[in-house]
Amino acid sequence: MAKVQSAYEGFWKANIAAYAKGTIEGTEIKKYAVAEALSDTKTDLAGLKQQGYVATGKPSLSPKYGDVDDKRKTPRSTFTDCVDITKWTLVKKSNGEEVQLPKERLTRYVSNVIAEKWYGHWVIVRATQEERSC
Repeated sequence: MAKVQSAYEGFWKANIAAYAKGTIEGTEIKKYAVAEALSDTKTDLAGLKQQGYVATGKPSLSPKYGDVDDKRKTPRSTFTDCVDITKWTLVKKSNGEEVQLPKERLTRYVSNVIAEKWYGHWVIVRATQEERSC
């Protein structure tokens, strides 16, 4: 379980770095994210780049790790997290001005996570935001 936790923490550390820069270049995201998780990050960053935004600060995480299913050909762990983004702020890259977002948006949400062991190390395959608060 410690290796799953380490992979998830690395995934978020790399994501925070990528969102702060507006690119995955120079981050370790590809070390920790594959498949849908990596694709989602790239898609989000492309949208933010088009608008000229980056993110400052960082989210607060409260993962509740599940068991590891190592009877599968590809060992897997599924778990949930309560992601709090109230201190992870979108700003205009050009001047650091905070972007005003809708007040009704979710700032604390449930994320369903799938981690798998690929080529000897754990990676995040999917981190899906639910449209509900935690």
